[in-house]
Formats: sequence, C-alpha cells, structure tokens
Amino acid sequence: MLLSSSLKLRHLEVFVEVARKMSVTQAAGALGMTQPAVTRALRELEEVCGKPLVEKHGRGIRLSGYGELFRDHAGRSLALARDGVALLRGLDEADGPLVAIGALPTVAADLVPDTLARLHGCSGTPGRFRVMSGDNQYLIDQLRRGGLDLVVGRMPAPETMAGVEFDPLYRERVAAVVARDHPLAGAGHVPTSAFEDYPVLMPSEGSIIRPLVERVFLEQGLPLPRFPIETVSSTFGRRFVLAHRAIWIISQGVVRPELEAGSMAVLPLNTDSTLGPVGLCVRREHQLSAAAQRFCAALRKACTAQGLT
Repeated sequence: MLLSSSLKLRHLEVFVEVARKMSVTQAAGALGMTQPAVTRALRELEEVCGKPLVEKHGRGIRLSGYGELFRDHAGRSLALARDGVALLRGLDEADGPLVAIGALPTVAADLVPDTLARLHGCSGTPGRFRVMSGDNQYLIDQLRRGGLDLVVGRMPAPETMAGVEFDPLYRERVAAVVARDHPLAGAGHVPTSAFEDYPVLMPSEGSIIRPLVERVFLEQGLPLPRFPIETVSSTFGRRFVLAHRAIWIISQGVVRPELEAGSMAVLPLNTDSTLGPVGLCVRREHQLSAAAQRFCAALRKACTAQGLT
C-alpha cells in the first residue's frame, strides 16, 4: 500500500499542533476543527505509524516515546510542504513571499533593524518581512516547524540543533552594564557587595547565556545574586537600568546603542569566557527565498559596517 493513500497532510498538521499545545482541545481550536475530529486524525495517524504517539498524563496528555521520535520528522515534513506552497504563491505576488525572521535580543536592538532599513533603502523591491522576538528555545522551535525562515542570534546549544544549520557572523561577549549616573559607573573595580547593594538583572533560566553568566561569577569568586530579576526583555531591561540603579548582565549587542550613545557604561568585570558566536540559523532542508537571501547578504554587510566581523 502506498503511504500517500493512508497518510494525509491533515494528519501531520493535527499531530504537530497537538505536540505543540499538549492539548487536544487547544489544538482543535487553533486548527478550527472539532475535538472529535482531532482525536480521530490522531488515531488514524497512529494506525499508519503502527505505534501510539500520544498517551494520557495526569489530567492531560503527553507524547509517547514514539511520538517524541516522530515529532521532528512530522514538523520538518509539514514545514517543507508549507515552504513549497509559499514559494509558488509568492511567484504571482509583485512583492514576493513573506520572510519571517526570528531575532534574539542580542540582535533585535540594532543589527536586524539596521539591516531591514538598508534593504528598504535599496533600489528594487524591498520585500515583505515579519520580525518575531523571543527566547532561543521558542524561536528555534518555530524555525524547525516552519513558522520562521531564519533566526538571528547566539549559537544555540548543541542539543537543540537537530535539523538546524548555523552560519556564524561575528563573536560577542556578555557584559555587566549600568546607567551612566550609577555610582559604579567609571569605577576601577566591581566590589563583591555590588550584586547585593543594587538590583541585578540576569538572563532567565534556560536562556543561552545564563550558564555563561553563572560561570563568570564562579571564575571571579563572586557570589551569585540571591534575588536577581530574571528577564530576556530588552525593553524592560533598558527601562529598569536607566531608572532604578540596577546592574544588567546581558549580551553586549543588546545594549550596543546605549553604550555608543553614552547612556550606559560597562563595569570592569572580566567576561572573556563568555565570548561566543552570533549568526544565522536555518533549517537544513529549507531553500531560502530570494528576499530571504537578500536579507542574509544585507545582514553580513551590516555586520561589516558596524565593525563586528
């Protein structure tokens, strides 16, 4: 029997959404289907696979071991189909297909905006772009499932790179920064008490740079802040640091505009061990559209213009 006679695109759409929501009810709402229809599609897919993909877990559900194995394959297959449809539909559009970009905070402040501005100022069709920000795990998950064409930011952890390729652009470090009128601005050294005397903003648990930050404290013989404010929001971080005498430990690219403008200053804390690559993440099977390729080329030029390469 041909696989195409029993496996439908609808089965993959249902499974991927259920795996993302971990709820049949929520998946049904997102897909515009009834709950029984979603359940039926799951059962049909399990019959095709010959293995249980979903199992009960407390009052809800979770993927079985087989479901976890099948998850990435289903997501990539669905993403490839969507890519093909989007490409063909885009051929009839004067402005080309939409390019969905994931931007981690380290590049969302200046590099990605500057790149899009450069494209918009070029002759010809600038293209259509959508920019999404968020933490690394969320953006890479969206990339793998076809919700994003590419992600710009720090290199992800190796365990999250299945089906993803990374193209490095430049290297950057983590920095501890304060407002220019902070008592520690211009200090020759950072006292151990600083991280208790002032509010401290740190990357959230699970973020790419959190382990790097913790390593810096260990290397410097500094105690980790007991009551840090954990955030990956650059908007919140800027406001809090400038208004409340806080110390912000963050990728230097996030605050590059403030450092260049002089509204923030870097504390003399040795963070050499946090130096790491920033670049482009794309799906291995994904053929970037012409507009997406133009963005990548402009991004590299922006890195050179900012002296990052």
